[in-house]
Amino acid sequence: MVDSVATFLKVAVAYVGPETQVLRPMEVVPGTTVRGAIEGSGVLDQCPEIDLQRYRVGIYGKLAALEQPLEDGDRVEIYRPLIADPKETRKRRAQEGKPMRKGGA
Repeated sequence: MVDSVATFLKVAVAYVGPETQVLRPMEVVPGTTVRGAIEGSGVLDQCPEIDLQRYRVGIYGKLAALEQPLEDGDRVEIYRPLIADPKETRKRRAQEGKPMRKGGA
């Protein structure tokens, strides 16, 4: 007899905005993509500033494609666009003779 219990993947969708932090644990069916998890999480309704055409996404800090299938335990992260290029900021500080703080901030 075949077990008819559906198998789900436990994943989470995370986003940190200027005024909002979201971490949505959820269960999805195998084959769900990064895009599917984001859309199914409700984060796009809660944070209308998110534009998946401009914002990058990743899984545990590594960039991922929207159509990448998820694995059990994945945390999908939505990254806001940078407001300044870190390389240019460091270069400008060096030219101005300003000391670098630990951590590069």
